[in-house]
Amino acid sequence: MPSFTLTDLAGDTWADAFDLSPAALGLPGDPAWSVTKRTLRGGRRDGVDLIRLDNGALSLAIVPTRGMGLWRGKYRGSDLGWASPVLDGPVNPAFVNLADRGGLGWLDGFDELLVRCGLDSNGAPYEVAIPGPDGSTARHHLVGLHGRVANIPAHHVSVHVDEKAPHAITVEGRVAESTLFLAQVEMTTRITTVPGSNRLTVRDEVVNRSDSPGAIQLLYHWNFGPPYLGEGAEFSAPIEALAPRDPRAAEGLGHWQTYGPPQAGFSEQAYLARLRGEGPDGRTLALLKGPGGDRAVVLRFKRSQLPCFTLWKNTRGLREGYVTGLEPATNYPNPKPFEEARGRVVPLPPGGSFVAETTLEVLDQHEAIAAVEAEIAALQAQGSPTIHPAPVEPFTPA
Repeated sequence: MPSFTLTDLAGDTWADAFDLSPAALGLPGDPAWSVTKRTLRGGRRDGVDLIRLDNGALSLAIVPTRGMGLWRGKYRGSDLGWASPVLDGPVNPAFVNLADRGGLGWLDGFDELLVRCGLDSNGAPYEVAIPGPDGSTARHHLVGLHGRVANIPAHHVSVHVDEKAPHAITVEGRVAESTLFLAQVEMTTRITTVPGSNRLTVRDEVVNRSDSPGAIQLLYHWNFGPPYLGEGAEFSAPIEALAPRDPRAAEGLGHWQTYGPPQAGFSEQAYLARLRGEGPDGRTLALLKGPGGDRAVVLRFKRSQLPCFTLWKNTRGLREGYVTGLEPATNYPNPKPFEEARGRVVPLPPGGSFVAETTLEVLDQHEAIAAVEAEIAALQAQGSPTIHPAPVEPFTPA
């Protein structure tokens, strides 16, 4: 398998630019695919590495500088992602102060199609008492929104191409979240697609590099705007149980699965759910069908890895960030102490690992969308959904 190293701190390797095509490997060029890399300049994006993975139909911009997130994409000419108010992204983490505004500084760089939340924690900001290394009096420490991993540059990046048909293309990255006296974990991600495909798989393995036991949380914040989001767009998934996150979300329960037009000043709503699945791993899926029903995005994942799901609706004005989030996770986005008390953290012994995988499919044919809706209906047939009218345990504080 041909492999190319773009960044490797251990070997003091770094490539400012990279350009790979099938011709360079003597492989068939139909469909034409490419992997390119450049370093962005100017504004808050200055110094950000951007890798564009284009399989000939589906293209994604990968950002090693921002925790191997996926920034923007296209599928057959249709945009993937959303128009964030962050106008000069992708933002270099050097310009993001996670402790700013009471722990909401994470929002200063938030404009990705996919951003991971974790690894030590995710969810709402909270304060925690941390004893000194000598056992001295505990100090209060602010844990910011959605954790740190999205603002840590990868220390290793490489590209792999399978010589055997269908010649899968993989961009691999390694991100270390490690601090003296605190978490010491490393994530290895493999972002893979096949030339001409409508699918992309993100496989992450998180390893505890400490000599002591640890625990992680991981949430996949997949975010979509127009043309997959718009007035009349619909969300569907096989719901086992669902609850509004707060009273504001409860106000929208009558139409939680549908979307309205952009509305200036709209206050976000979030719904916390358990999905139904099939097989020993609980394979499941979630669908966002765009206005008109002629295009959709699908997320596939396993409940055994990601048992919690959040639907985030933020239909503010177009210039304010008109977006919805489909968010499979190990936990719900509450402060970590609440989630930990309910067993929603992943324990990792020294050297232990955790693997999670999500697959994005982009659809532009009525027949394909109908087939996915039939999958969801078959899973939903296992039982009627329980829809709670107000915030309720164990989803969120009642």
